[in-house]
Amino acid sequence: MPARLTRPPMPAPATAPSAGRREPVRPPAGIATAMVLAAGFGTRMRPLTAGRPKALVPFLGRPLLAHVLDRLAEAGIRHVVINAHHHADQIAAFLAGYEGPLALALSREEEEPLESGGGVKKALPLLGPAPVFVVNCDSFWRDVHRPALERLARFWNPAAMDMLWLLAPTVTAIGYRGRGDVVCAPDGRLRFPDERTVTPFAFTGVQILKPDLVAATPGKRFSLTACARRSAEKGRLFGVVHDGFWAHLGDPQALAEAAALLNEAAPAGRASAREGT
Repeated sequence: MPARLTRPPMPAPATAPSAGRREPVRPPAGIATAMVLAAGFGTRMRPLTAGRPKALVPFLGRPLLAHVLDRLAEAGIRHVVINAHHHADQIAAFLAGYEGPLALALSREEEEPLESGGGVKKALPLLGPAPVFVVNCDSFWRDVHRPALERLARFWNPAAMDMLWLLAPTVTAIGYRGRGDVVCAPDGRLRFPDERTVTPFAFTGVQILKPDLVAATPGKRFSLTACARRSAEKGRLFGVVHDGFWAHLGDPQALAEAAALLNEAAPAGRASAREGT
């Protein structure tokens, strides 16, 4: 695990958005649709996922999925597709009870989870042909200045890009156990290093992609990483470095670590971030 030489910027905890108080927000760069990947078994999150999907594991008193939906709504996204397999009925019930500003749709993967790329491919009839945001349900971030999704959308150039990743510095990433995922050139173009190379950036699980990229991929079950590698070979994979807090909430240890840091940064008088973790 990389040494934590510095801590990420720590904005004050935000309150959950209220559908009744929010002013309409224009979709960033016209991208109004997103997909949240939530069909995995959550193996590393056990025992918390023994009786529920990882997307509904609580963090700061609310399900992981609720936090992601908050960020999407704040950015002006209007339509969100969520895929599900493990305890899919629980995710369906959560969506049925959702009272926020987003229009939600469920893409069920009945027989088996189709991995990230296969999940997006199956959901294409719900997503449409235009570029979309795709977000992992266990990605948790907070913004410092301009929202991360808006920064991605402003940088997005469909003439030059097939995929655009949000990156985080490994030295400040919470819950990330790798050696770095990509090398980022000054113009934002990404390449994958060999397995022995340590790189300074981790992929956050937040991205913009063209749906036709997965539509053209053969097979039913495949990873978006395979699509990214092909895009990188063509020079069409780019990245933007996040300037705020990011955590990969993939296991109970990451939940505890992120909650402790957020609790430390909370202003006096606020409820402890550990509550409900």
